[in-house]
Amino acid sequence: MPGFVLLARDRADGDPARRIGITVSKKVGNAVVRNRMKRRFRSLAREVLSAHGLPGHDHVLIGRAGGIERPYADLVRDLVKAIGRVAPRP
Repeated sequence: MPGFVLLARDRADGDPARRIGITVSKKVGNAVVRNRMKRRFRSLAREVLSAHGLPGHDHVLIGRAGGIERPYADLVRDLVKAIGRVAPRP
């Protein structure tokens, strides 16, 4: 199971910028765990969203329990797959 949920929303404002939001609830762990997960998500977003993100969309990563233990390579694969799922169909 992935360590996050991805939400994507088309801004429909004509701006092709890809924006990111990150949230991790207190259910996931204490402040140290939550901040560590947010740092991993920021790194993940820099790496993956620049190449695979949807232009003109806001992307929100919601951290889930177990995401901190997942290997980084698995998170990259999960995010690429999740972006493919939320991409608009022609």
